[in-house]
Amino acid sequence: MSKAYEFLKECGAFFVLTINDGAPAGRPFGAVMEVGDDLYLATNDMNQAHKQMREQEKIQIVAKKPDSRAWIRINGVAEECDDDALKERMMEEVPVVRQRFEAVGMEHFLLFKVKVENVEFK
Repeated sequence: MSKAYEFLKECGAFFVLTINDGAPAGRPFGAVMEVGDDLYLATNDMNQAHKQMREQEKIQIVAKKPDSRAWIRINGVAEECDDDALKERMMEEVPVVRQRFEAVGMEHFLLFKVKVENVEFK
């Protein structure tokens, strides 16, 4: 398990920053898993985040540990992932995803792979 993934899991929630009409947009996420050197984010197609990640794949993930000044910044490239096996794995590793989506093929369930470019800890 990478230090970045471990850090995000300890935080519980983190923010994904995208570009919305040329301006930064951030929103909280919590569903993350790691496969190899890549992170995977679960979301749905009823929000603006998925549209923004499709249009401008460069994203940033930021998080701060509760009751601490420790934080992380992850820059990466997001790419939609239609792999049913990875979606099933996300549902197994992050129970809240299964609460929201009962099955891999459910309407609105999206998975994005984030190719991590760099990570900064403080």
